[in-house]
Amino acid sequence: MIKILANDGIDPIGKKLLEEAGFTVDTNNIPQDELPARLNEYDVITVRSATKVRKALIDATPNLKVIGRGGVGVDNIDVEYAKEKGIPTYNTPASSSLSVAELVFAHLFTGIRFLQDSNRKMPVEGATKFNDLKKAYAKGIELRGKTIGILGFGRIGREVAKIAIGLGMDVLAYDLFPFNPEVEIVLGCGGTKVNVAVKAATQEEIIAHSDFITLHTPFIEKPILGAAEFEKVKKGVAIVNCSRGGLIDEAALVAALDSGKVSFAGLDVYDNEPTPNEILLKHPKISLTPHIGAATNEAQERIGTELASLIINHFKQ
Repeated sequence: MIKILANDGIDPIGKKLLEEAGFTVDTNNIPQDELPARLNEYDVITVRSATKVRKALIDATPNLKVIGRGGVGVDNIDVEYAKEKGIPTYNTPASSSLSVAELVFAHLFTGIRFLQDSNRKMPVEGATKFNDLKKAYAKGIELRGKTIGILGFGRIGREVAKIAIGLGMDVLAYDLFPFNPEVEIVLGCGGTKVNVAVKAATQEEIIAHSDFITLHTPFIEKPILGAAEFEKVKKGVAIVNCSRGGLIDEAALVAALDSGKVSFAGLDVYDNEPTPNEILLKHPKISLTPHIGAATNEAQERIGTELASLIINHFKQ
């Protein structure tokens, strides 16, 4: 019988599908440092972002047959090395795209109306300084008519574009690879579908001309937005990163926020998880979430279903 360790959990519907197909599924987490000694008890490991499946762990577990990643990126897995060892890696890139895109706009709406700071101060000062706070937060802006630059136009970037178009925003899009600039928009309750083209742009054009910039690229060694890039952005730009830690130079971001060059930032991912820099956590111009882009009930159900189907189909073949 095939034994599966869902080390970072799996949605109940995914677990049910696997068990109905004859697999044994263990959802008890094994700490990272214990995995080399214990993973040989299993044929399959599924992870999200917490558990790392690196070369040393792969070498220590010759019984491993499949690695599953519930989510988009596989930065926490040495995929090519696993492939060399004959171990396929499956992930679920489409399942959480909408949830992540909606979180991007949660951060954008939060920032343009100062909710991140208001929610900190209202419980403390709302009863005594109500009018002062009202004045402090009186210069919000609207998203409609503004330009959003999307760095990375894969599945999530395209979902961001759809929402932005629906809000009446202009969209600039950049990707490392050639892409179709058209996205499919569903109109009204009737479900009429139309294709709308966004404007393809270079990374430099997005940095220079966007009112809002959101990141959706794979992890790279050098930050996409560092001190040099912040010098070139429009004054008052806002930055959102619901993609991966390391894509933004965090020290340079704080400096740009403090100088007023960047008006606010929305961050779901950080360089040092699960212990982000305290300056970020306490900054009044940063909207913060703890890496929850895919953490909706709907996304987790889709991820569990898709991952279970991939594993089942693998062993059927």
